[in-house]
Amino acid sequence: MDKALKTMIDNMPDKTGKSLDEWIKVLKVKNFDKHSEAVKFLKDTHGVTHGYANTIVTLSKENPEEPVDLVSAQYAGKESLKPLYDRLISFVETLGKDVTIAPKKTSVSIIRKHQFALIKPATKSRMDLGLKLKGIEPQGVLETSGPFGTMCTHRIQLKDLEDINDEVTTWLTKAYDMSV
Repeated sequence: MDKALKTMIDNMPDKTGKSLDEWIKVLKVKNFDKHSEAVKFLKDTHGVTHGYANTIVTLSKENPEEPVDLVSAQYAGKESLKPLYDRLISFVETLGKDVTIAPKKTSVSIIRKHQFALIKPATKSRMDLGLKLKGIEPQGVLETSGPFGTMCTHRIQLKDLEDINDEVTTWLTKAYDMSV
């Protein structure tokens, strides 16, 4: 299991009031047709943040006999990008204890109070780092959001470890700072 996902599951009782197993039991009482309906239920009825609600719903659909490592699954066939992911996560973890790393099926959300970054292996040779930086014009490596649409205001394309430089970490820090 990915370290970030394990940390999220371990922190779940403190952050949400229930363990993953307890949340799965809550979801099993209802029969949701759509993933988004279950996420909305956890958020609206139980006050669970989006990152935790999404992770709970995703993990509730898995076979407990065969746990899926969401991050490993994202990088299957794109293994050359995994070191970039690891470096970004290592940096994000230095930003503050209030950061939640929420792996999903195709991306990883980075959340403070709200999502401020999104990491997604876009192709076999490129990773996209989406950022929420409202009111900031694209400049340098910072592009318009592209495929992220409204989830992020900007994106940075990363192809190798050298691309994760001071400019990238400065923008990531700025997105974190703006997410209060």
